[in-house]
Amino acid sequence: MTLLVPTHADRMRRGYHRASQRHRLAFVIVGAILLALAFADLISGPSGMSFSEIWTTLLAGPWGADRMNAIILWQLRMPQTIMGIVVGACLGLAGLKMQTILDNPLASPFTLGFSAAAGFGAALAIMFGGAFAIPLSITTPLLAFVMTLAACGLVYIVAMTRGASAGLLVLAGIAVMFFFQSLQALLQFLASPEVLQQIVFWLFGSLLKASWSGVAVAGGILLVCFPIAMADSWKLTVLRLGDANATSLGLSVENVRRRSFLLIALLTAAAVSFVGTIGFIGLIAPHMARALVGEDHRLTLPLSALSGAVLVVAASVIGKIISPAGALPVGIVTAIAGVPVLFALIINRSGGQKQ
Repeated sequence: MTLLVPTHADRMRRGYHRASQRHRLAFVIVGAILLALAFADLISGPSGMSFSEIWTTLLAGPWGADRMNAIILWQLRMPQTIMGIVVGACLGLAGLKMQTILDNPLASPFTLGFSAAAGFGAALAIMFGGAFAIPLSITTPLLAFVMTLAACGLVYIVAMTRGASAGLLVLAGIAVMFFFQSLQALLQFLASPEVLQQIVFWLFGSLLKASWSGVAVAGGILLVCFPIAMADSWKLTVLRLGDANATSLGLSVENVRRRSFLLIALLTAAAVSFVGTIGFIGLIAPHMARALVGEDHRLTLPLSALSGAVLVVAASVIGKIISPAGALPVGIVTAIAGVPVLFALIINRSGGQKQ
C-alpha cells in the first residue's frame, strides 16, 4: 500500500481554494447586508404607509394606482437610497486608492482638501446663485464639482513641482484644504442668516438632496471610474510593497499616482457635489475590505466600494430611526460613529509601530 504525502504545491493549492471560498463568502455577506439595509431604508420614514402598502407600491412601479404612495416611494425614497449606495461606493473606492497611493492607512478622500473645495463651491452657488436664471439645484452641485476638480488640479500642480511623492501630495493637500476652508468661512461670515442656514445644511451631508438626475450623473461617473480603477488593481497591489520595491519591479509609480489621483478627484466630486460632505466613509470602508479579503486590490477595490455603500445606507437608516420626523443628516451620523473608529485605528497603528 502506497501512502500519498501531500506536497507543498498541494497544500498551497488547497489553501488558495479555501481563501477563494472565504472571499466569495465575504462578497455574498456584504452584498446581502447592503440589500437588507437598502430595503430597510426604503420602508423607513414619516409617510404613514404600512408595510403592505409599501410592498404593493414597490411592486406596482413608479406609475402605480396610488399616486401619492408612488411619489413618496419612487420619487423621494428610492433616489435617496440609490444615491446613498452610489455615494458610499464612490467614497469607499476613492478612500482605498488614496490610502494606497499615499501609503497611509489614515488617509481618506478628504485628506487633500477636496471636500473643503466642494463646500466652497456649494457656498458660492447658494450665496450668489440667485443672480442667475439657473436653479440652485443645478448650480450648487455644478460649482461643487468644478471646485473639487480645481482643488485636484491645484494640488497636482504644486506637488508636481518636485515630483508627485506621497509626502508632497499630503502637504499640498493640507495647504489647499486650509485655503478653501478659509474662503468657505469668509462666505459664511458675509452671508445673511437665511443663506447661512442653507450653506450649513449643505455641509452637513444629507441624502434628502438626492434626485434621479443626481443619481444618473454620480452613477455614470462611478460606472466610468470603476473599470479604470480595476484595470490598475495589480499595480496598486504592487505599490503596497513601497515605492522602491514597486519601481524595481518595473512599475511607474508616478504614473500610477497621477492616474489614481484623477480618479479620486472624480469619485469624490461625484459623491460630495450632490449630497454634501459625508466624512469617515472613505477612511473606514477600505479597512473593512482589507480585514475580509486582504491586500489583493482585485478583491479589495470592489469590496471597499460595497462596504462604503453599506456604511452610508446604514447611516441613513440610523438617522431615520433617531429622528423619524426629519431624517438626521447622514454626515452627522457618520461623523459621530467614525470618531471612535478613527481613535481605534490610531491606537492600533501606534501599537504596531512600537512593536
